[in-house]
Amino acid sequence: MTHSDASDSELQLRPLYPRDIDVIEGWSEASITIPEAGSELLMTGTRSLVHHPLAAWWQRATMLALPNRPRWSGFVAALGDRLCGIVEVAPFNRTRSTWQVNRILVDPEGLPASTKGPLDTVGSQLLRHCFETIWEARMWLAEVDIEQKAALALYRQNGFQPLAQVTYWEISPDVLSEQASQEPDLPNLMAVSNADAQLLYQLDTAAMPPLVRQVFDQQIQDFKVEPVQAMANTARQWMHRENRIQGYVFEPQRKAAIGRFDLIACRGKHRYHAAELTVHPAYTWLYPELLSHMASLLQGYPAMPLRVTSRDFQPEREEFLLKIQATPVNRTLMLSRSVWHKVREAKPTALEGLQLPEVLAGLQPAGKPIPGRMTWRSDWDETLLKWSPAASPKPRGELSEGDKPPRRSQPDHLSGQSG
Repeated sequence: MTHSDASDSELQLRPLYPRDIDVIEGWSEASITIPEAGSELLMTGTRSLVHHPLAAWWQRATMLALPNRPRWSGFVAALGDRLCGIVEVAPFNRTRSTWQVNRILVDPEGLPASTKGPLDTVGSQLLRHCFETIWEARMWLAEVDIEQKAALALYRQNGFQPLAQVTYWEISPDVLSEQASQEPDLPNLMAVSNADAQLLYQLDTAAMPPLVRQVFDQQIQDFKVEPVQAMANTARQWMHRENRIQGYVFEPQRKAAIGRFDLIACRGKHRYHAAELTVHPAYTWLYPELLSHMASLLQGYPAMPLRVTSRDFQPEREEFLLKIQATPVNRTLMLSRSVWHKVREAKPTALEGLQLPEVLAGLQPAGKPIPGRMTWRSDWDETLLKWSPAASPKPRGELSEGDKPPRRSQPDHLSGQSG
């Protein structure tokens, strides 16, 4: 790999090893992190960087038990024997056609003092190494805080484009108590299981724009949970003192799911509960009903605010959260990148350097045309004229066996002779 900067020419990129985790934990506070260390993006379970050496070994041990489970992956950048950067990526769906960039860390102390822009220098190399190495990824996702301008510039420089805006709303315990006092009207509320994957897939497809649906590229298997993975999730929730509750509203006439919720209720030293809402665009009246149901479920847990993740797909959801006096605590931008629109950058002058005579010369035939072996039989044409309706007084259907025209023999194209 050739780089223009002398400091980049010695940059070595390789996969993340378990022994590298101890080195990363020893980095000083001057290290650059995307998302930032205090960002709320790191609070979710899928975005936590591997922080213990046993976690990396656990990832390799579960490959045999859970072969289809999406797992994290990472690459590090080293300058000599010293690490100076890391990127954490993970597949977004089961088919592994879409991957997401979870976190990027750069240690400026591991780079020469003359290096300008450590984040652009190391971060860009790590991102492009992911694009070239993970060949099965057709789309890439990233979520960045709108206040982190350096991260936005890094992703935009590497081909990422805005896909959707994500807002994290916080509902206070007082509002939750008020919502719990209202009786929700949910007659067909059902628990989520693997048998409902088809219904949930259809609901998720109808609740997002076509562009987002194409980038996510989720299938029915993305809404199913393997038995071993379900047991692992249960054990993790028990250790973290969490309880995950999922449900959906079934429409019996259309045989479809019209709304669902995913609630994580916490009992330990957490700062808030977490939830996600998905409602069919034609049934937006379900927002207050589902929130009242979740508020009633949270009455048995410690009084903590509820954090709701909302994307800007439906304005009715934003209006409802504003109506109940929810507070937006964090706004992020979801970015996406396709691997196909970057093919031209590999050789920018490959097509522009072609001249018109060279293009026309390539369109000329390679050799002279070869004549075919089709033959024309004059006797067959004379027979058709002889037995035409104008020349024959007999009506069709009254021809005798001797009056019928002789059967034409097929020409022998292999030998060039006619039968």
